[in-house]
Amino acid sequence: MVFADLLFLYLFLPALLAAYYAVRANLRNWVLVVASLLFYAWGEPVWVLLLVGSAAVDWHCGRYIGARTDPGARRRGLVVSLVVNLSLLGVFKYAGFLVTNLNVFSGLGLPVPAIVMPIGISFYTFQKISYTVDVYRGRARVQESFPDFLLFVSLFPQLIAGPIVRYTEIAEELDRRTCRFSDVEAGLSRFITGLLKKVAIANAAGHLAAVWLDPGLATQTVAGAWLGAVMFTLQIYYDFSGYSDMAIGLGRMFGFHFPENFDHPYVSRSATEFWRRWHMTLGRFFRDYLYIPLGGNRRRVYLNLLVVWFLTGLWHGASWNFVVWGLYYLVFLVLEKAFLGAALRRIPAVFGHVYLLLVVVVGWVLFYFTDLSLALGHLKIMFFLGQVPAVDLPVKIAVANNLYWLLAALLFCLPVAALGRRLLAAFEAKAGAAPGLAVSLTAALAGLILSTMLLVGQTYNPFLYYRF
Repeated sequence: MVFADLLFLYLFLPALLAAYYAVRANLRNWVLVVASLLFYAWGEPVWVLLLVGSAAVDWHCGRYIGARTDPGARRRGLVVSLVVNLSLLGVFKYAGFLVTNLNVFSGLGLPVPAIVMPIGISFYTFQKISYTVDVYRGRARVQESFPDFLLFVSLFPQLIAGPIVRYTEIAEELDRRTCRFSDVEAGLSRFITGLLKKVAIANAAGHLAAVWLDPGLATQTVAGAWLGAVMFTLQIYYDFSGYSDMAIGLGRMFGFHFPENFDHPYVSRSATEFWRRWHMTLGRFFRDYLYIPLGGNRRRVYLNLLVVWFLTGLWHGASWNFVVWGLYYLVFLVLEKAFLGAALRRIPAVFGHVYLLLVVVVGWVLFYFTDLSLALGHLKIMFFLGQVPAVDLPVKIAVANNLYWLLAALLFCLPVAALGRRLLAAFEAKAGAAPGLAVSLTAALAGLILSTMLLVGQTYNPFLYYRF
């Protein structure tokens, strides 16, 4: 089940909200646990057992670590947790990739395992690792209640695709939380914002991206290659940030405050700034649980960066194009750390924005094509290195037919929503009234109606980060 689905919008969510607020406060965690497992089992009826079983392992490891003062014993508890989590991730996500490459380099001809990857395993594995590491470091208290720990792991808004929530960020809210109408209203508005991002922009951009990226290189033009790359650049941002908005909004409806995951990354002026704004919870995870423990900026800086960005790429998928994509960003981050960052700060901001957008669009081409030869061929065409026309009639028609939608999609990459909130607050202060609630609820209702109309009429409704 996905959030941008009529079954979720008009059956699952209303029924859950009604059940959640109908029971006593001490039963609400149980309602969410049951609902979260049902949500996951809707698409993963078998792998829900893996989710519960692996959560039980980490719960026991956390209690084992917390009950001991001997450093060696505490370390053994942490090692068990890490080995179990990384082994499960390795088997279910990377076994086929590893065997395939072993066959290529050794000629062994081993059978390649066809293992279905459990949805969301990359996200909930990192969440469980953060818990046991923080307990080991003494930064998180041990969760003695298994149902509450299972709720942390399986909480349905962020289970499938994040944000990657650390236990310390919601530990107090797992025990007790206050759910006010203002939280439900704010959460609903945030959810509808993300829903509109997904169904009004991401789906349309994804359809156009497929039209101009999937047919191959033989019928491509320079303009068509750029159009496809730009459409995928918009699709992945609105798809993933829209999902994060929906997750944060849903969490707020039930009294949880999840961390932000995106901060208008396409307004950045450097790759360094981009990665402070894009998938922020993943960046924080690699920084705090890998980069700094390896030595961070204190020693072996470039080796540490190499390890982090190799694994960042590999985390996104079991394919070499993701590794190349991660190392591609490593090159720019190293250059910016060495000298390019200082140069970008000295020149007019517009040049920094153009540089970053060029880096990002090229990077998304590497990300899109799992076949690196197709990615390189597409990039050659984009930069006039292929024997293809510059533009053709279908590209002109596509741009003309979607011009206003495209301008709106580009506009909303900017922080216009924050500007709108400031203007509304200024209006309220000047008028001495508070129409904010009525405006918010009216806008949410209109957004829900529009999203429903689009979902009814659309057949293209993918979710990119399911495969991660």
